[in-house]
Amino acid sequence: MQKNIETFIGCDCDYEEAKMVLFGAPFDSTTSFRPGARFGSSAVRHESFGIETYSPYQNKDLEDTCIFDSGDIELCFGSAEMALKDIEERAAEILEDGKLPLMIGGEHLVTLGAVRAAVKKYPDLHIIHFDAHADLRDDYLGAKLSHACVIRRCHDLIGDGRIHQFCIRSGEKSEFVFAKEHTDMHLFGFEGLSETVSELKKTGVPIYFTIDLDCLDPSAFPGTGTPEAGGVTFMELLNAILTVAETKVIAADINELAPMLDASGVSTAAACKILRELLLALY
Repeated sequence: MQKNIETFIGCDCDYEEAKMVLFGAPFDSTTSFRPGARFGSSAVRHESFGIETYSPYQNKDLEDTCIFDSGDIELCFGSAEMALKDIEERAAEILEDGKLPLMIGGEHLVTLGAVRAAVKKYPDLHIIHFDAHADLRDDYLGAKLSHACVIRRCHDLIGDGRIHQFCIRSGEKSEFVFAKEHTDMHLFGFEGLSETVSELKKTGVPIYFTIDLDCLDPSAFPGTGTPEAGGVTFMELLNAILTVAETKVIAADINELAPMLDASGVSTAAACKILRELLLALY
């Protein structure tokens, strides 16, 4: 892999030496409401130079890490399955080389490609999922591959009791019925996260950590395709990320920033800071 021309701030290590590898998945072709998430990964890189590499929250600095930014994958916007195949191949390569892949979306469907790679290497994989939406529909307008179905497709891969959902506050009634039988869903916030993390730490199972940024309240993060009132604050999300980082996270992603939907740039700035904190927490 070649170093990206414009990297996320502080992530310019050589691939061979890196412990973590960033890559972008600029895909939003199944977006159900407002498109634009395909521009999220490039916006985060460009705007990251408006923040510092140092985190006063964790007293850590990206300058003291070795993280490689491999840039965006060139994805086929006309085929979700082709895009997912390319994402899976990139994540699988990083995992095979003993590094932690961290993907920047893109809409939430991109997570399925990375999870496909992760579950092949780690059959006992669990998923921790932060989101406003359940994403448990079996199909969306007949399509099985949609950002509204991504966690349902992940459930197809790993089965019952291994998906832990937090902040959920939107979805069809059938999704909540499905969750009661098949997933570990926590509504509206992070209640129960500490207990979940404690149990996962005891077993030492590998964790895929996926963050849909619309878990944040739209007053703090309006730049997303499907904003939902009643979300969490930046500090609540940060503290939850630090809690999840105590587990054995083997891969992660953030997704659903649509930068042009927030002309103020606040949403992109928030995404940059969340990514910085996630990188430092998982390193």
